[in-house]
Amino acid sequence: MKIQISKIKSNPNNPRFIRDDKFRKLVKSIQEFPEMLDIRPIVVDADMVVLGGNMRLKACIEAGLKEVPILIADNLTPEQQEQFIIKDNASFGEWDWDVLANEWDTKNLNDWGLDVPILNESLQPIKGSDPEIEITEEILEEHNYVVFTFDNKLDWQVVKETFGINTVTKPGFTETYQQKGIGRVQSGKKLLDLISKK
Repeated sequence: MKIQISKIKSNPNNPRFIRDDKFRKLVKSIQEFPEMLDIRPIVVDADMVVLGGNMRLKACIEAGLKEVPILIADNLTPEQQEQFIIKDNASFGEWDWDVLANEWDTKNLNDWGLDVPILNESLQPIKGSDPEIEITEEILEEHNYVVFTFDNKLDWQVVKETFGINTVTKPGFTETYQQKGIGRVQSGKKLLDLISKK
């Protein structure tokens, strides 16, 4: 069943949020593939408060939709509603990155909101931390940064050697999977030191 979007109330206790880039991708996916909402409608309680699909509701409003498909779950106890909210947002299982890398278009996966890591195939998943692989520094809001792009591999190779850019891992790896890639985030002080030597 479809209902006017203005009649649906966002859940103030929603434990999930979505960052700007992912939110833009969600809005774009709804604009390009609105049929997805028919297959996976927004779940609401009897008072039209969202139990499942808060971020989809927000994206639908941003996309300019006037009506959206809903499913009314008015037969759940308050405890079941809380359980549904968490379980609907829980991520069970893990992605098979080999299948995704070989059978799917990486650009599409990124456009659809899946963060596909850059993996170095020569590295195997490990238990615990590997002292030879540094944990990458993340770019946080309080960091000031400049992004450089290179249109050829030679210049990129020179920069990698100059800065000692190596393979790094993201924090929060598991025993079965570890995101590894190139340590592109470097200290600005290191750059200033190099400039001052010239």
